[in-house]
Amino acid sequence: MRLTDFWARLEQSFGSVYARSIAADHAFTELGGRTIDEAITQGIDTATIWRAVVAAYPDRVPSRLR
Repeated sequence: MRLTDFWARLEQSFGSVYARSIAADHAFTELGGRTIDEAITQGIDTATIWRAVVAAYPDRVPSRLR
């Protein structure tokens, strides 16, 4: 998944402001306690990051974006 696609999906699911807040502030268990921003900086694949988001927020991510 391209990084631009990742951000588009995150913003479609949470809105642009809340998406950026989640990326900076939420530490995901599935990412070893990293935030999205940390995971991206450390080179973790965006598809892996996206799966962590879907697992943490299954009710917020529309099925068409999973």
